[in-house]
Amino acid sequence: MPERRPSVAGPASSRFPPTVIVVHPREKRSKCSVEALRGREDFSFFTFPNQVTLPLENFVRLGMGGQELSESDAAAGLLVLDGTWKLAQKMEPFYEDVPIRTLPDIKTAYPRTSKVFQDPIGGLATVEAVYAALRIMKRPLDGLLDHYHWKDTFLEANGWDQV
Repeated sequence: MPERRPSVAGPASSRFPPTVIVVHPREKRSKCSVEALRGREDFSFFTFPNQVTLPLENFVRLGMGGQELSESDAAAGLLVLDGTWKLAQKMEPFYEDVPIRTLPDIKTAYPRTSKVFQDPIGGLATVEAVYAALRIMKRPLDGLLDHYHWKDTFLEANGWDQV
């Protein structure tokens, strides 16, 4: 069942399917970079392993090793698995029918240090990945980074205008 809160400010567009974010239950909500997007009409959140109740036939999934995401994916919905890299890998088999799209080289601003394993090259905070994907797909970006602490650093590192 989707986790919904009453609608808050954020662009709702019937032109595009919602961005679906599946959150691993061990992901700490206090550290979750997309937590501020809950309740927006253009996002639907689900907690793994609960089934996504939206049809995913016309969706692409952000991940590593797929075809590069492009503007030609603009009509597709976006599925994002949210958790540590290790937890996200455990969720991937449940969504293997959704085609993978990889982001181009984008610089992260999120300061991470893992004592357990090294993050993959090109690893981004979830909100950074969502922002970059929706930017590529020519979707509205209003308010996506409003609550992201490293917003200015992220936008500057990638040569994007401030929003």
